[in-house]
Amino acid sequence: MRPAPVKILVTGASGFVGGAFMRRFAARPDVTLLGVARRPTPLGNYRRVDLSMPFDLDYAPDVVIHAAALASPWARSRDYERHNVEATRNVIAFCEARGRPRLLYLSSSSVFYRNQHQFELTESSRIGPYFVNDYAATKFAGEQLVRRYAGEAVILRPRAVFGPGDTVLFPRILHAARRNRLPLLIPDGEPARGDLIYIDSLCDYLLAAASKPTVSGAYNLTNAEPVVIQSFLIEALERLGLPPPRRRVRVATAMHVAALSEFVYRLLRLPGEPPVTRFGVGVLAWSKTFDVSLALRDFGPPSVSLWNGLQCFVEWQLARWSSMMSARRVP
Repeated sequence: MRPAPVKILVTGASGFVGGAFMRRFAARPDVTLLGVARRPTPLGNYRRVDLSMPFDLDYAPDVVIHAAALASPWARSRDYERHNVEATRNVIAFCEARGRPRLLYLSSSSVFYRNQHQFELTESSRIGPYFVNDYAATKFAGEQLVRRYAGEAVILRPRAVFGPGDTVLFPRILHAARRNRLPLLIPDGEPARGDLIYIDSLCDYLLAAASKPTVSGAYNLTNAEPVVIQSFLIEALERLGLPPPRRRVRVATAMHVAALSEFVYRLLRLPGEPPVTRFGVGVLAWSKTFDVSLALRDFGPPSVSLWNGLQCFVEWQLARWSSMMSARRVP
C-alpha cells in the first residue's frame, strides 16, 4: 500500500524560492503542497495570508518550509522586523497550534558576512554581534526563534541564489549593465571568490531536508563550486549579449560612494533604493566561500551544476526579454 503523501506548507509561495519549489514539485505523487503568501499568484494550491499578523489555516502540514522574507538589500528597519522576525514568530505559533510539524527555516548566508574576505565558512563560524545590514540581522533573529521551537527544525543558509525567477541577485546587476553603469571593481589584492547556488539545486535540498527526519541543526548550502565572482558575472553578461563593465573603480571608492548614496536616500527619505549600496559592493568586493561538507554528507551533491544552471538562467532571461519586446510591438 502506497504511503500517504507528505503534506508541505510553503510560505513565501509568491516569491522566488517558494514559488520555484511549488512549481518544481507540483506533480510529485509523494507530496501535497499548499502555498501561502501576501501577493496574488496563479498557483491553484495557494492562499493569501499576511504572515506578519497571527494566522490560522484549516490545514495540518507534516512539514512547513518557511521561505517567506523581505530579501531586498534596502528597506526600512521596521519592515525587515515585520516580515522577517514577526512573520517567523507567527509561523512558529501556527506550527505549535498544528501539532508541531517539522519546520524548515530558510535563513541566509549573509548572517556570517563582514566587510572583509571570509573563506571556508562553516556552520559553526562566528555570527554577530554586528551585521552588514538589517536583512542579515533579522534573518539571524529568525534563526534564534526557530532554535526555541519545540518541534523538529532545520535552518538552511543558502548563498547567492540565482536562476529563473530571480528577484534579488541578477536583476540589479542586469539593470546596471544594460545602462552601462556596472563598474569593474579593482581589489587591493586577489579578486573576490564566492559561492552561489542554482535555484533547482536549492529546491532539491529543501525537499531532501523535508524528507529526512533524522537531520537537524543548521546547514550552509551552495553549489560547492566557488568562482571568481566578477568573472562569473562577465561570463553571464557575454552569454546575454550585454556589454562587459568598462569603468574601473577601486573598492574603497565604491564603498564611499555607496555610503554617501545610502545617507542621502535616508536623509531625504527618497523612494526606491539607492543606485548602489554597500551590501551590493561587498558582494563583488570580498570573497565568501563556504565549507558545505555537512550538506554534501546528508543531502548529496547539488542536482544541477553551476554552469548548467547559468545556461538555464541565460536561456530563461533571453526568452523573457524576447517576450517583453514582442508585447511592446503589439498595437
